[in-house]
Amino acid sequence: MADILNAIDSAADVDTSPAPAGAAAIDPHSGAPVSGTREKFLPVTRHALLDRLTVPALWPHGDNVQARRFMRYLDYWRRHNYATKLLDLEQLYEPFSPDTDLLQTRKFSPEERLAMQKRLVAQMTELLEQGNFTRVSPNDFHIILTKDSHYGLDLQVDLNAFEEILIFYRGVTNVTEHHRDIRKAYMGWKAVQVPVFQRFFILFKLKPFDVRVNEVMQEKKLERKEAEHIVRRLRKMLPDTVTSDYLYIKLFKNMPRSDVEMVFPNTRVRFRLFDKIKFGVTAGSGVSVGVVGTATKLAMVTNPYTLVMALAGLGGVAVRQVTNFINQRNRYMAMLARNLYFHSMADNRGVMTLLADRAADEDIKEEMLLYAAIANERVNVRELKAVDAAIEKYLLDTFRIDVDFDVEDAFRRLTQEGVVTELGDGTLQVLPPHEAALHIDKLWDACLDNLPDITTSGEGQEIDRQRGSDPPDLTP
Repeated sequence: MADILNAIDSAADVDTSPAPAGAAAIDPHSGAPVSGTREKFLPVTRHALLDRLTVPALWPHGDNVQARRFMRYLDYWRRHNYATKLLDLEQLYEPFSPDTDLLQTRKFSPEERLAMQKRLVAQMTELLEQGNFTRVSPNDFHIILTKDSHYGLDLQVDLNAFEEILIFYRGVTNVTEHHRDIRKAYMGWKAVQVPVFQRFFILFKLKPFDVRVNEVMQEKKLERKEAEHIVRRLRKMLPDTVTSDYLYIKLFKNMPRSDVEMVFPNTRVRFRLFDKIKFGVTAGSGVSVGVVGTATKLAMVTNPYTLVMALAGLGGVAVRQVTNFINQRNRYMAMLARNLYFHSMADNRGVMTLLADRAADEDIKEEMLLYAAIANERVNVRELKAVDAAIEKYLLDTFRIDVDFDVEDAFRRLTQEGVVTELGDGTLQVLPPHEAALHIDKLWDACLDNLPDITTSGEGQEIDRQRGSDPPDLTP
């Protein structure tokens, strides 16, 4: 593979050491990268890679047809692997799903539910990482949640309300929007670059009511009754169907980096400083004029009907100001709902299916690139960093994408599948395309024989919905 392998020798001198631990996080709201390293996400389709990696010129022994066959076999095999994982994940999620329409036939103790919850979060984390999503550390949440909104909303979130919370993103980029230009008296338009997350994932579970009440009592040194009132008031903002019994999973697209607060269920919309000043000026002046006018009329009043009309006029001024306040808040809420509608991609179980598909995509792209890079060359395991740098250069030259290729992960999978074998001296022995395709064919033949059983690990107790212990008669 001349386009890739010619760069291995020169890439061997490239500094591929990881970024130092504890490096300061970069503000995700700016146009700069969110983390100190490049993303692992490969923003190119597997079809585009398959076409370019199997052209005849790249296979000196005329193996391009067999190479394409092997890569297609590997693609289907990888998707089967993720289908198996997805079946296990969906069964594990069923007791926590807010959307289920299935009969619950198994009851779990609190301890069992907690253990299942931890496994579910761990498996979702693994799925996201395989899909080359980047996790937002809980220590960096404050960076995301403390900036002005792109849509002009002041949003606030209480992260202490959650028992579980995962935030991942993928695809840090800018999109161009056209806004009215104040310099042209709003008669013209200007192009504005908006930093966005192409994909934004959130998983959350609320803390039980009593747990949150006890925390508020300790944090604010309050009596239990006062703490319960605070927690109840905050949870009134949530729909009645949102409870601490369920685990919610959301996936969004093209989410402005300064508006991620809107994806949380307990987001509070607050007025911006500009709106507060505007309401203060208009309400203050309106009420002042009304009070002065009313006082003048009261000083000159001789008729009780005049008194009633003067007080009614003052009341009208106050009602108008309150109405303006409520209307502005309603406009904010409508804007929030409209923006969420267009950014939402999938919910709960649908997110799992989508993520499994994306993770399979990323795996097969990485494996195709690595296989193409080492299939026709004698490569030692100690040269993997050089291969990594060469593949990154190939992607940059071919697609103009600058990514952090995950060579170790792809190498591990190809080794586990038996496509690549490490010899005693570290030399990598790679199956030729024809033999590699036959090898995957054999794995397919044996997959049903080795299909793992989907079990609940002995957790829970079956609910007997029949009177007595005898099973129902299925005889027609």
